[in-house]
Amino acid sequence: MIRRIIKLLVFLALLGLIGLVGYGYSGLMQPQSREITRPVDLDVD
Repeated sequence: MIRRIIKLLVFLALLGLIGLVGYGYSGLMQPQSREITRPVDLDVD
């Protein structure tokens, strides 16, 4: 009985890992990028 539960947990963990890797490679986890420009004051004497 314990072996069945352990096998089920291992199977679910592998399934979750495969799903996470697939989701990561699908491109849905890419951050939105935009260009930000800010003026910089240089104190050069």
